[in-house]
Amino acid sequence: MDYSSFDILKYPVLPVTEGYKEWAETYEQTVQDEMDLHLLSKIKTIYWSNINAALDFACGTGRIGAWLKQQEVKQIDGVDITAEMLSKAKEKNVYNLLLNTDVLNTELPDESYDLTIQSLADEHYPNISPLYLEASRITKNNGYFVIVGYHPFFLMNGLITHYHKENGEPSAIESYVHLFSDHVKAAFKSNFILSEMDEALIDDDWLRKKPKWEKYKNRPVSFVMVWRKGKIVNPGK
Repeated sequence: MDYSSFDILKYPVLPVTEGYKEWAETYEQTVQDEMDLHLLSKIKTIYWSNINAALDFACGTGRIGAWLKQQEVKQIDGVDITAEMLSKAKEKNVYNLLLNTDVLNTELPDESYDLTIQSLADEHYPNISPLYLEASRITKNNGYFVIVGYHPFFLMNGLITHYHKENGEPSAIESYVHLFSDHVKAAFKSNFILSEMDEALIDDDWLRKKPKWEKYKNRPVSFVMVWRKGKIVNPGK
């Protein structure tokens, strides 16, 4: 769904690679752990230390890879389209392999990962079906695809993914609204079964870090879905 009809900020909108190239230096000072790491820490259906091989799908600066390493995931690879973000990820020293390539067409071998994970990137795809298809292709049968996303309701409140340049000017990054039903339809077509889901709200922990967000208190800001790869049986057939 096109975001423009919800836009209240009216910031200049940049393509993904251009935006994240500029944002790379300050990204980790901007994104709050409550948005993604807090949700990942609440997952109960995955025993992280049992994961032998994981792919950090749109790994950015490597925040998620570093968290996975702390959870004793044995091997972690990363893929991202923005070289400047990958350079930051390399500094983390947690990845076996880092690829500067299109997340939707990684050319990695079929069924090579026990876990594929993506955080705060799905809103940049006009259509999320290719994302789920690629995740399914490279994830082993009975493996997991974990996706943490910017909540569609928050985007529909008019707050696009954005950052501030060195001179203080704000810029937004091209974004799209995907309803939860879009995720379910894409996952179903890709042989994923939902194992777990949770959502994060703007709460007191958020407001201690970003008090200007008081007017958004108790609104959902992000979500996590845990999908398990397995053939879906349609009882109607």
